[in-house]
Amino acid sequence: MSLGQRVSSDHQLARLLQIGVVLEEVVESRAAHHLDSLPPEERAAIDEEVRELLEEAADESADHRERLEALIDDLEADTVAYEEINALVDAQYGPPEDTDGVLYDQLANEETAYKFYDDLINAIEASDSEFAIERERLLETLYEIREEEKDGVEEVTEIMEHRA
Repeated sequence: MSLGQRVSSDHQLARLLQIGVVLEEVVESRAAHHLDSLPPEERAAIDEEVRELLEEAADESADHRERLEALIDDLEADTVAYEEINALVDAQYGPPEDTDGVLYDQLANEETAYKFYDDLINAIEASDSEFAIERERLLETLYEIREEEKDGVEEVTEIMEHRA
């Protein structure tokens, strides 16, 4: 399944939305654990602006996940439990070593999410298929999430620029 193709069925749409849920769970988990995973001296050096950024990113990803799960429910499909992904993230990814690493990781996560939603919107718009959920509601949800990811990219970039 590729986002370069049109979305042609409820099953395919559900799988793509499930991928979005996993992406949000990874971002949520990493943003929530970055501060705790840093060495104590690096943790103390992180300023309030970066702390707020990570807290907002974790909250925003949780909100995005819940909105995607509501769409998946309407397609009568299952989603992946956050706890399951959280455990995989802890096992798979090592913590960043310093504040710059935290910011670069957050930027990469925000950019990846933005690109995913942009591609998903294009694949849905290129499709003539009818879905079990209303197309306008689906696209409106995805447009909003994409815009919030874009805002996240800009926020991280601004913090990185004035820290340089």
